[in-house]
Amino acid sequence: MTAHETRFRVRYAETDQMGVVYYSNYFIWMELGRAEYCRAMGLRYKDMEVEGGILLAVVDAHCRYLYPARYDEEISVTTTIGRANRRMVEFQYEIRDPAVDRALASGGTKHIFLNRDMKPVKLPEKYFAAFGIE
Repeated sequence: MTAHETRFRVRYAETDQMGVVYYSNYFIWMELGRAEYCRAMGLRYKDMEVEGGILLAVVDAHCRYLYPARYDEEISVTTTIGRANRRMVEFQYEIRDPAVDRALASGGTKHIFLNRDMKPVKLPEKYFAAFGIE
């Protein structure tokens, strides 16, 4: 299983009145990790959508919050593919504070492949390698 790590700093706008990262931002970080994972595998979302006519629709998303992240902390999102086939892909994420090697959250998203008409389709073979499909 291939893993890809993406690092960035928590922005002030991502925090709430308590100075803690607002919960919905973790899903944005998962999307960032997912896009960077695909890019590292040689696939850009944009190219798959524009050239291949393949869209990824989220059908399930979950996050388990373990420890709060705060403004200006460095964050790492490690993204892996948990499961994939011609109809869907499931990404897994581990969000950590690498400075203290602490898990902050873990989660996953499940996506189905759609065409431009928003109809489910089988993923073309040329994309199999990027999603670990044999």
